[in-house]
Amino acid sequence: RVIKTDMELEVLRYTNKISSEAHKEVMKAVKAGMKEYEMESLFQHYCYARGGMRHTSYTCICGSGENSSVLHYGHAGAPNDKTIEDGDLCLFDMGGEYYCYGSDITCTFPANGKFTPDQRAIYEAVLKSSRAVMKAVKPGVAWPDMHRLADRVHLEELTKIGILKGNVDDMVKVHLGAVFMPHGLGHLLGIDVHDVGGYPEGVERIDLPGLRSLRTARNLEQGMVLTIEPGIYFIDHLLDQALRDPAQSCFINNDVLQRFRGFGGVRIEDDIAVTATGMELLTCVPRTVEEIEAFMAEGQSSAKSFDCLSSQKQ
Repeated sequence: RVIKTDMELEVLRYTNKISSEAHKEVMKAVKAGMKEYEMESLFQHYCYARGGMRHTSYTCICGSGENSSVLHYGHAGAPNDKTIEDGDLCLFDMGGEYYCYGSDITCTFPANGKFTPDQRAIYEAVLKSSRAVMKAVKPGVAWPDMHRLADRVHLEELTKIGILKGNVDDMVKVHLGAVFMPHGLGHLLGIDVHDVGGYPEGVERIDLPGLRSLRTARNLEQGMVLTIEPGIYFIDHLLDQALRDPAQSCFINNDVLQRFRGFGGVRIEDDIAVTATGMELLTCVPRTVEEIEAFMAEGQSSAKSFDCLSSQKQ
């Protein structure tokens, strides 16, 4: 079940194709004053009407503003019911299901179509970690090492932004990355969105912050399908906890950090298949700041002109 057949890969390519198009429809439609659940409804409608995908793989997460830092927002207690405001970042984590095979895609973008300097800085930090992992993925690579790679890129970029200060190697030793990315880098994908087989006999969970949240610690093999979903979030209770810990607080510029209180979070999630020499990117949505801003500005015409292949070469 972990290693996909050619037929299974074809179905997963299809779920990603339709779900990617549905995400693009949402990006074109979003406006300040709309409800988060309107975006959920539009995604579901597109998947069913255009792709025959009657169900989503999981409850849609449509977090805007501070809700974008709530990792599993959208459940019954927080049912995507906030009004989207001008200036909000939208973190929309949604995937359609076809013949029981899922997809799991997250897009983060500004509701008004233009990133602020701070939004751009955090977004590009996450995009950099995503692309670093994609470049490193190949058979034989240990998945926990990919999580560590993403963490390191985040810490380096947060230092450049000014939120952190000091030596990144020392930050890694005190697990500072888990303050900003408390979840695992990604998971196996298939019939279940969090598919089985992550910890077979002989594969042990690593009991360290961040790493303990990984849903698999396996070495990658050709035919595996996984998500790559790094994120940076500003979660008050985790930030407060870090500020109370002398081992971590010494690396934090609290004056700069205060500017990001209430920022929410950024996650970029793509589905990939491990190949003999690297990986195949299954997801096709605008990813760079320039692609997102151009796509949202141009609307329908951009939907026709957006070239997934040229985007993947970047």
